[in-house]
Amino acid sequence: MATPAQDLKPWEALRERIADDDRDGAEAVLAKLPPEETVRVLFRLSSEDQQRLLALMPPDEAADLLHEFPDQLAADLIDHLDTEAAAHIVDELPSDDVADILGSLDRAHAEAILGSMDPEAAGEVRELIDYPTDVAGGVMELEHFAYPETIRQRDFIRDVRARRKEIEQLPARLLLLDSLGRPSGAVHIEDVLLANPDSPLGTVAEPVVTLPVTADLDVLEDYFDEYETPGVPIVDDGGRLVGRVRRQDLQEALAERASSDQLKVQGIVSGEELRAMPLVSRSRRRLSWLSVNIVLNIIAASVIAMFQDTLAAVIALAVFLPIVSDMSGCSGNQAVAVSMRELTLGIVKPRDVLRVWWQEVSVGLINGAALGTLLAVAAYLWQGNAALGAVVGLALGINTIVAVSIGGCVPLLLKHFKVDPAVASGPILTTVTDMCGFFLVLGIATLSLPYLIA
Repeated sequence: MATPAQDLKPWEALRERIADDDRDGAEAVLAKLPPEETVRVLFRLSSEDQQRLLALMPPDEAADLLHEFPDQLAADLIDHLDTEAAAHIVDELPSDDVADILGSLDRAHAEAILGSMDPEAAGEVRELIDYPTDVAGGVMELEHFAYPETIRQRDFIRDVRARRKEIEQLPARLLLLDSLGRPSGAVHIEDVLLANPDSPLGTVAEPVVTLPVTADLDVLEDYFDEYETPGVPIVDDGGRLVGRVRRQDLQEALAERASSDQLKVQGIVSGEELRAMPLVSRSRRRLSWLSVNIVLNIIAASVIAMFQDTLAAVIALAVFLPIVSDMSGCSGNQAVAVSMRELTLGIVKPRDVLRVWWQEVSVGLINGAALGTLLAVAAYLWQGNAALGAVVGLALGINTIVAVSIGGCVPLLLKHFKVDPAVASGPILTTVTDMCGFFLVLGIATLSLPYLIA
């Protein structure tokens, strides 16, 4: 028996409309969502349904949806669309967003999409796509309001009226350019409206400070700290205006840099991980670093092992206690980092804790089995005792599942109780995983004691 439409969750209703290729129905579901819920609902869809939804919607609406996704995931979605459909969608995005998305694709595919775009728009994107993401050229947009310094007020008003359909919002100030295309000043929009209709706007302009395309994010941040302005003009080596960086664009770039640094510290070296990504891909992203880290921990523990001959057989377990606790803590910290990121983006809410827990358990089962096996083999090769390897391997496998469960869920629970998850998640995770790790190693060893000393 089919579930009544009114009883369906928004993402369930959206899945049904996508399955039926019902564009109007999908638009109706999305239209009912509060803006802050849209991204969360989109991330409850599979990647296949996300791709089908983009292909189903008109290009301008698909572009609005694509704008809700982080750049890497947006690039993955575009990468799976046919070239013509992808070109129609990205044509509707601002030039800086297009450059970020296409810059993440294989260059041949990116060029194929650019070749299907409007030639003028494609040319603009090509100007941006090669800039590093940590300089002004990499975060600027090419769309801006700029006029010759000799333009009169009446001519400006006439131009705005003629372009009113393509102008969503007038900027707070206009840039004025000299005959070589270099910024010569800026004029506030209210001063433009009050100016003499026959006077050049340059007569009411004030000086403007520009930055080069090579200025880094810290220089841009200093600029916005010093000047109360919504945007900074960006110029090329010849001083000609090439674009602008908005305050919002800089804040997003700084947040992205901080998030990337945090994830790298936690071992997620690829930058942006989201739980909407395929399970195997997510596991591989984390496991690549964890596999290296377990080797480093075994090397560090070998210092204790030098004294193994003087210790009783059971004391050998002490060598693996810090390995089990540390490796589990690393797995948990990765889960903390992803939960913090998704909370920041609005992808998950505290009420999603059970779904997050299950998704983390799925990764924990795979990574726990892999890491437990590695440690078990290392223990066997070192001591020649299969029982010892089984004890420490099983303990690490179980504790990894515990750690990712805690790491994924604790930030959401702390958020629910209005406690800062960034401050409290780490200490809670470390304490619990250490306790569980020690208990698991020693508890399982106690049950297996006859086999360990045989």
